[in-house]
Amino acid sequence: MAVTDEAIEKIKGMIVSGALRPGDRLPKESELAAELGLSRNSLREAVRALSLIRILDVRQGDGTYVTSLDPQLLLEALSFVVDFHRDDTVLEFLAVRRILEPAATAMAALRISEQQLDALSAQLDALGGAPSVEELVACDLEFHRGIVQSSGNSVLCSLLDGLSGPTTRARIWRGLTQEDAVSRTLHEHRAILGALRDRDAEAARSWATVHIASVEQWLRSTL
Repeated sequence: MAVTDEAIEKIKGMIVSGALRPGDRLPKESELAAELGLSRNSLREAVRALSLIRILDVRQGDGTYVTSLDPQLLLEALSFVVDFHRDDTVLEFLAVRRILEPAATAMAALRISEQQLDALSAQLDALGGAPSVEELVACDLEFHRGIVQSSGNSVLCSLLDGLSGPTTRARIWRGLTQEDAVSRTLHEHRAILGALRDRDAEAARSWATVHIASVEQWLRSTL
């Protein structure tokens, strides 16, 4: 194992075991290096790597701290990695979204508040009947994010947020080339919202599946 990888594993071990907890400040570099049997250089590289994926927070002049380890923070790294996807993997990302998002939408049907439903409805009303493709995609992102947040599962919400990047390009492309894409998307949004208002989890799941699958099916036929 490379010395930097070994250093990362040892710091990870301290966090997983509870020796270091969220918000804790790491011991001084020289002390921690001696405690873990590492060189200061390899420890420094490990800290740098762990700060990039939001495990550690390096504060200049103050020290290095364990972050909150909140799922949303940790899964920011997913968005970064997803941005490097190749065009031929967009379908794979959409397939993952098709598995996760309908489940989140079904969960939301049982938890979403009337105020949240009214906010989603107002969002769709404000969009109007003939939005631009860019407006539609922006609304689509916010609409689904609002629903997924209502599922009450922060990990699921963060995962789906991270998967939105590659699918956004596909949705814009679809809107520019498929004649009925805008009206179809608006209809599907209203259907999802109606199922949520009825507290019908299975209908909400089904409409969310149809909504994502239609993008996936169209994209599969064009690649």
